[in-house]
Amino acid sequence: MAKKSKHKKRRLSFIRIIVYIIVGIFGLSIFMTLAYRFINPPLTPLMLIRSIQDGESIKKDWVDLEDISPYMISAAIAAEDNNFLGHRGFDFGAIQKAVDLNKKGKRKRGASTISQQTAKNVFLWPGRSWVRKGLEVYFTFLIETFWPKERIMEVYLNVIEMGPGFYGSEAAAQHYFHIPAAKLSKRQASLITACYPNPRKRNPTHPTSYINLRANQIAALIPKFGKIKFDDKSLQKAKDRYHKREEKRIKKNDGKIIDL
Repeated sequence: MAKKSKHKKRRLSFIRIIVYIIVGIFGLSIFMTLAYRFINPPLTPLMLIRSIQDGESIKKDWVDLEDISPYMISAAIAAEDNNFLGHRGFDFGAIQKAVDLNKKGKRKRGASTISQQTAKNVFLWPGRSWVRKGLEVYFTFLIETFWPKERIMEVYLNVIEMGPGFYGSEAAAQHYFHIPAAKLSKRQASLITACYPNPRKRNPTHPTSYINLRANQIAALIPKFGKIKFDDKSLQKAKDRYHKREEKRIKKNDGKIIDL
């Protein structure tokens, strides 16, 4: 009887420890997300991995969003996430397009939003496992809950990898064009964003025919977005437009959010 009681106590203690660990990790993730709303992330997991594995020095210069060219902000949205201002972290319409293209066997297309890319760059390691993808969804939800869109864009344009060993718009502008990020032209911003998602192998100052074509497409889209505004009125308009498009798309999909 005494042995059974001891065994039960040990099992309960083990369960309690597991619960404490889970609660601790959950609490730490929320704390870090809240902290990074006000404090700039000093390093990201990818920066550390590149530095350790490849011996690369880390080149980055944090700048406020107001010190980044409006063309760079618009180019990022044109290239990576047309509905950034309207969605809540996930663009289901873009996911559906990616699914449809992949079904047809065409060139694979990603559907990660700027929010998702920010979450994985700030908090996670590179990879494609289901565990990492699940954590990406979780951290995307957190930053969309605790950060305003303006902060998400600011962090994104300061931490994203833009070449071998350098990160963020300021480092890219200085390295490639020898100017501050605030001075980037529409063409320069389009060339930089055209090099995503493989900036280590692509160079905006020596563009291939594909990069030139992609940059021209991005530059053509920039006037559509104009100067990006993050005030409440502009954000609400973007949300309303996105929700209307989603309602039409879901209705066309017979009520399915994603038709797999």
